[in-house]
Order: sequence, then C-alpha cells, then structure tokens
Amino acid sequence: MIWKILMFKNFSKVLKCRSPYFRKALDTIAPNDNNVKTIIKPNISSLILDIILKYVYGGFVNLENIETRIFLTQYLENFCNNTVAKYPNLIFDSGDFTSLQESALVSLLKRDDIQMEEGKIWEYTIKWGISQNPTLPTDLEEWNKDNFLTLKNTLQQCLPHIRYFHIPGDDIWNKVEPYKKILDKQLWKDLMQHFVSPDQPMKSIILPARSVLIQELPARAKEPFSSTISSDEHAAEISSWIDHKTTAYPSTNYPYEFQLILRGSKDGN
Repeated sequence: MIWKILMFKNFSKVLKCRSPYFRKALDTIAPNDNNVKTIIKPNISSLILDIILKYVYGGFVNLENIETRIFLTQYLENFCNNTVAKYPNLIFDSGDFTSLQESALVSLLKRDDIQMEEGKIWEYTIKWGISQNPTLPTDLEEWNKDNFLTLKNTLQQCLPHIRYFHIPGDDIWNKVEPYKKILDKQLWKDLMQHFVSPDQPMKSIILPARSVLIQELPARAKEPFSSTISSDEHAAEISSWIDHKTTAYPSTNYPYEFQLILRGSKDGN
C-alpha cells in the first residue's frame, strides 16, 4: 500500500483532472505537514485500487491478468443483476428472454428485490420453461401427464424461488392453477389452506415477500394543466401506464411532464 500512497502524492493533479470522484475527494481533504493528501478506503482491496488507478491514468485495463478478469466479471454481473432487479422488464419483455441461460434466470429469481408482481414473475418463468421445450402442445388443454412432467423437470431449479404465498388469490387461480401439476402436492395443499385458513400451520417453506423500492421522485416545478379536458389525475394515470404500474402515481407527484401541443375550441380558435 506504500506504493499507492506515493502515487497519490505524486499524481494528485492527474487524479483530479481525470476523475470527478478524486477531484471532489482531494478538494475536501486537508494536506498534512508534508503537503500530502491521504485518501483512506479500507473497504477497497489493493487489487481493485490498482485496476482503478491504472484505468484513471491511462484509460486502459489489462485483461490478460486473470485476477483482473475475475474482478471485472463479478463487477459486471453484480451491476447487471442490480439493474435488472430494478427494471426487470428490460429482460422479461425482451425478444431474447426465452434464450436466457437457466443460471441467469435462477440468479434473478433468488433476489428479494425484483420490482415486479409475483404473479407476473410466475408467468414469465412458465413462458421461459415452455420455450425450452418446443415440442410441447401450444394448447394447454392438450397437455398430458408427460408434458407437465417435462415442464416440471425444466423448471426444477426455478420453482423453489417463486414466492407463491405472496401471489394474489386471483392470480393463483388464473395463472398458477392451470400448471398446478408441476408443483409439489403439499405446496398446492398449503396454498389452498393459506387462503381458506391462513392461521393454520403449513409444511411448505414460505419465502418472504420481495421488497418494493419506494422511488422518490425529484421535486420539480410543474405548471398546472391549462386544459378543461386533461388534468393532473389523467397525467398521473398515463404516467402509470408508461411505467407498467398497477397503481397510479399520485396526481401531485408523477415522473413525466406533459405539454399541450394542440388547442382548439368550438369556435375554431
């Protein structure tokens, strides 16, 4: 770590010029008696710091180093998983969703912070499983025991991570029940009991509900609608449609700004 401290001492101007982060950090740190500014980051390993510094200095990362490749791979994987968890429709609604690797789907289903209703997560999981078996009948009414067994085997790594007990009753009946043959019999029995007598003990593992992030929308000056037809309530509802939300944004705080581009009256003015 002594070598890296010397790098800070000798090239602080380079760091400030090349990196907004280091510029802000160095501007807020008072130098010691030797006019040296020290940045202490105990949560960053020497390997990561070495990679960061080399990239800041030269805009270059040596991918021939196996440790560097491992670090970057893990970093990119975490970044992608975090992004997809926050915006799952980027994956689930894409045309390439069904070509997603099983390990990637399982990794996503394991997360507690997927910002999507559990009923929809179930639907997409079923969609992925069916797509892996193109010989399955397109009409569910034509499925036999072997067809359900095929789907069950395909989804055996995915099914344990669905939060069944946090799926609304209507979705259980309309979306899950048609595929109940791929579920463990005890799980289905407990699901039915959950809605009839939820206080009774159950044998199935009940996973916690996924956390829902409350997005704080930035405050902005917003002129009221100067229209006798459209209102803030309409704008809030349209904003909710855009973001695929099941509940509408409040009329006083929605993320989009709408502009009136055409005005008319019965007199043509």
